[in-house]
This record gives sequence, C-alpha cells and structure tokens, in this order.
Amino acid sequence: MFGTKPRSAWLTGVLTTGIAAGLLTAAPAHAVVGPAAKDGEYAFTAQLDIGGQRSCTGALVDPQWVITAARCFADRPDQSTEVEPGAPKLKTVATIGRTDMSGDEGQTADIVELVPRADRDVVMARLAKPVTGITPVTVATNAAAQGETLRVTGYGRTEDEWAPERLHSAEFTVKAADTTLLKIGGADPANAAICAGDTGGPAFRTVSGRPELVALNSTSWQAGCFGADAAETRRDATSTRVDNLNLWVQNVRYRPVFAAAPWEKATHIASGYFTGGSAGGSRHMDMIVRWNDAEVTLYQGSDDKDPRHPFAAEYQLAEPPKPGKTTIWQHAKQITGASFGGGTDGLVVRWGDGELTQYTHVDAKGFHGEKMLAKAKNTLWPHAQQITAGRYSANQQRDDLLVTWDDGRVTLHPDIDTNGVADKAQKVIVNKNTTWTHATHISAGEFTGTKTMDLLVRWSDGEATLYPGVDTAGFHGETNVRPKKSYWTNTNAMAGGAYAANDRANDVIIPWANGSVSLYPGVDASGTHEEIKIVN
Repeated sequence: MFGTKPRSAWLTGVLTTGIAAGLLTAAPAHAVVGPAAKDGEYAFTAQLDIGGQRSCTGALVDPQWVITAARCFADRPDQSTEVEPGAPKLKTVATIGRTDMSGDEGQTADIVELVPRADRDVVMARLAKPVTGITPVTVATNAAAQGETLRVTGYGRTEDEWAPERLHSAEFTVKAADTTLLKIGGADPANAAICAGDTGGPAFRTVSGRPELVALNSTSWQAGCFGADAAETRRDATSTRVDNLNLWVQNVRYRPVFAAAPWEKATHIASGYFTGGSAGGSRHMDMIVRWNDAEVTLYQGSDDKDPRHPFAAEYQLAEPPKPGKTTIWQHAKQITGASFGGGTDGLVVRWGDGELTQYTHVDAKGFHGEKMLAKAKNTLWPHAQQITAGRYSANQQRDDLLVTWDDGRVTLHPDIDTNGVADKAQKVIVNKNTTWTHATHISAGEFTGTKTMDLLVRWSDGEATLYPGVDTAGFHGETNVRPKKSYWTNTNAMAGGAYAANDRANDVIIPWANGSVSLYPGVDASGTHEEIKIVN
C-alpha cells in the first residue's frame, strides 16, 4: 500500500449535490481539471446521475455494462466502498457518448443491476438496454508501470467550474502501484487534478490507436478543484486497478447472455476441462450442450468463486442445419465428456446408426483427434441407451465408459482410450435387469470421496439414485436422493462436474423442461443439498 493517511483528510471524488450545489444548478454536477474533450472524443466515458444526489464517471466496457467505482453507490461514499449486489438503491441514469452535456448526442439508459467487486473499489453496472454505435473500451491485461503516463477523463468539477458542460481529460503519471491500486499525479502538476464527480472515471493508455482501460478514479486530495480547501496543495490521487480484473469483467458481462439461452431446448450436456484448467484450479469445469436443433455449444468455465455464475464465455462448435440440409449432430444420441490423459478432456459420442466416436480433445475451435470406437451400422451399439465416462477402474489416468442398454444390462469398459469398447475388455455389472431400462439420465461424479467414481441415475419416474464407488466388481450399495414422482421428472439432461469449489466433480447441473437451470453444489453420500438457480 501507499501508507496510511487520516480518513478525514483523504477526500473522495464523488460529487454530492447538496444544498450548495442546488443553489448553483438543478442538474447533477458534471471533470478532471484539464482541457475539454473534443466532440465525440473518449465516447466510452459515461456520466452517472445517482438519484439526483451524486454524480460519478464510468467507462463503457460492453454495450450493456459500465464499470465505475463502487463507492459511488455506497451509503457513505467517503467512508465505505461496500455495495449490495442487485438494483441500485437510488434511480441511476447513465449518459454515454455525450461530450457536451448541454447537447443531446450519445445515449442514456437506466442502471438496473450492480455487481460489486469484493476486494476493491469497483462495480459493474448493467444498463437496462444495450448502447449502440459507441465502441466500448477494452480492459487492459498489462499493468501500468511506474512512470507510465495515463490519460484520465471525467465529468467532475474543474478549477473554476462547479458544473462544467463538457467532458475533460488530463494526463497523469503513475508514481507507485500495488496489486489493487495505483498512485497517480498530474503529468503537469499545476494543471491536472481529479475532482468531485470524477470518481469511477477511466484511466487508460492508447495502444495502436485504441484505448485500454487500466484503472478507475477512486480518491483524491482535490487541490486545485473548485470548492476545495484553499490550503490543500496535494494533487495526487489513488486509482483502482482493473487490468488484473479482465476475467472477472468477462464473467460479469457474460451472465445475461448465458441466462438468455433457450435452456428448455438443451437435449444433452457433457462436463469436462475442454479449454484448459484442472481439478483444484481456479476455473470451473466447461460444459458442452447439444440443442434440439443440432447446434453444439461449448460453455467455458469461469474463475468466479460464486457458484451462481459458473460460465464466462461460449463457443459454437457446430451450427444448426440450414433449411433443407442436415448435419451429423442431428444424429447424436448420447454424449459424455471423458479424460484420455494429456491434461485436457475430450468427448465420446454415440450416433443413431450405432457408430461410437471418441474425440481425444475438444476446445473452442472444435473437435480433434477423432477415433472410431465402434463402426457405423453395427448391430450392438444402436441398443445403448445411456453412456457416461469416469474413473471406475484401477487406471486413474484415463476414463472408463459405463453404458446402460435397452435390455437392462449395465456394462463397464475400462480405459476406452487404450482398450476401446471391445467385448474382451468389458465388465458386465448388471445382466439384463428390466429396472435399468428406465435409466433416463446417468452421470459419473466424485460425490462420496471413494477410490473410484460414483454413478448418479435419474429414472423415468423421477426417482434419483446414487451408487457410490462403482468399479469393475460392480455396485456397492445405493442411496436414494430423490423419491418417485419428484420434480426431477422434468430434467432435460444431467451432468456431474466441478462447477462450484473446482476441486472435485461433486456438483450436479440440470437444465429443466421449463428453461431454468439448477446447480446442486457439493452432492455427497446423503444425496443432493442446496439448489442454486443459475438460470431462473
């Protein structure tokens, strides 16, 4: 950090429109002491009117998201940066792309949701409608170096204006940095200061003609600002770093996109570390979804510790067929994520003609390492009903395939990468038990902490059963986790994975027939526990 200063001396740049402000202007006060911006310049800068009581600055980082200082929305901005997630307490209007506040260019939108960052003075603010025609600023990925010059923009006070009409900007030099903060000072100390109303304003560099957001205004001594203590001579300010929040910003931006997907049309899902990451890492597992129109989507796991937001991005792996055309994915009957060694996961697909295909690796660019496990038009595999891959044998480096059949059999195929699915390698766990013809969804998972993986089964009547520690010797007990005729009759698909704590694949994710999606974190031997609606 940069040393401790008395709180009473360290002034926030939030502009509060109290009685004195009301005597001067009925409008919210609007900038960094420095030259006025040219028309259309730095259009990504946003002016925030918070209930007619405060004015702040922010930056558009997505057509529907502005990033700014959390203290702008705190009950006591001069004392706290704590903000509750959700709708702001005061009606807040964002104006973006309006260099001259007396004009009508740019766009306005209400802020309807706040997503604060716990470890620093940052909040993402969602707009009620996307902004069009204004390019959002890119969040930098490189930290600011000591001595680097950044440009700061803001709608706050200037040296001689309480409520300036135009956006202002000035250059500031980085004097010191730590993991969350920058200490900055004016490149021209006599003509640059961060004032009330500039809080949350962007500090950015320009690379190849494009701005990169590095930090946000947080606090300032405000020397040289209109209305500031005439005895104050310090012009330094503290900005909050965002260059190391790139993934978090991406996670937050993606939330409404994920929620808007037509989850009632999801027919198959598969879990795995397809795009990198591993158990115990910082990222949640990825998920592959096959939709009823044969489109296939890969959802990349996020690094958000909040289990309500397990995904950060999506990639289309297969397009739906064009009118009058067909695609191979129309014929996919079952899919399961599987580990074949090598650090990232692949996929096993059972097709309608009985072909069984192994893809040794799947990533954002598609399917790789195709290997045929069973030829097309064979007489056996069209009778497979459900498949799931997991560590069910002594080989803990590669997955095994567990299969339920339409005659009630259950078979285990150890180390499918080496042995394939040949009869000589398979183990028959259940031999023609009609009960198993009712297994509607099955999923491997690490629910009970046993040496080998467990099996979760959802039956056609809505009952769900957990089989702990399945291995080549078969089943070793069972736990009923949902009764007959439970709500689980409405599942579209089901998969186990590491979507919450990231260390074990003991969470269950379910898209429902009504379009909602549930996550059950930390399922164990006693059954399912808390249900989190990640899509309502």
